[in-house]
Amino acid sequence: MDKKPEGADARNEGEGNKTAAREFNEAQHRFAESGKVEEKAREAEKSLDKEKHELERAEAIGKRHSAGEDPAVTRKQ
Repeated sequence: MDKKPEGADARNEGEGNKTAAREFNEAQHRFAESGKVEEKAREAEKSLDKEKHELERAEAIGKRHSAGEDPAVTRKQ
């Protein structure tokens, strides 16, 4: 994938960058067609198994700093 120059030559598309979205989608299609999806899924699963306790610990630390659930999330409309 060609890198676009940053700075004066780079066009700022703002929110909803269509160029970045197109490049991302094309890369995802290439990956899906590469035949490596199952292999990478197994690698990710192994990594999660190894990191499970560390991730749970980080989540608990984050929850201790939380001010609680946003009432707007749980409020019935």
